[in-house]
Amino acid sequence: MGSLTLQGLRELMKAILDTPGFDRVLDKMTVLSASPGQVTCQLKVGEEHTNRGGTLHGGLTATLVDVVSTAALLHTERGRPGVSVDMNITYVSPAYIGEEILITAHILKQGKTLAFATVDMTNKTTGKLVAQGRHTKHLGA
Repeated sequence: MGSLTLQGLRELMKAILDTPGFDRVLDKMTVLSASPGQVTCQLKVGEEHTNRGGTLHGGLTATLVDVVSTAALLHTERGRPGVSVDMNITYVSPAYIGEEILITAHILKQGKTLAFATVDMTNKTTGKLVAQGRHTKHLGA
């Protein structure tokens, strides 16, 4: 498949988010930048993104780790999305309604059958770490 351009990645993400299904929860997320093996997105936390306590929902945080790390994987030379085999999220601090968060994914290693990514979610204004994720994907042969 090969590496996507930034515009190609934006169009792919828009197509994914415009379809029916769970990924629609990310319809307010935008791709800010992309370089080989790295993608940065932004999301303004809305009421639909929060838990009962009014902070970013942990399940949505996991979805952001999944989607943005997959986008970073698509933005590599091999450009294959893979299938999740392991994901770990550490929740560090809350994000509240109205706050903008940056989601930055880095591909740490892409081997023949596995790829490893890390994702940092930070408050855009304060730089404070909101969550950090690790994602392992099986790429097939």
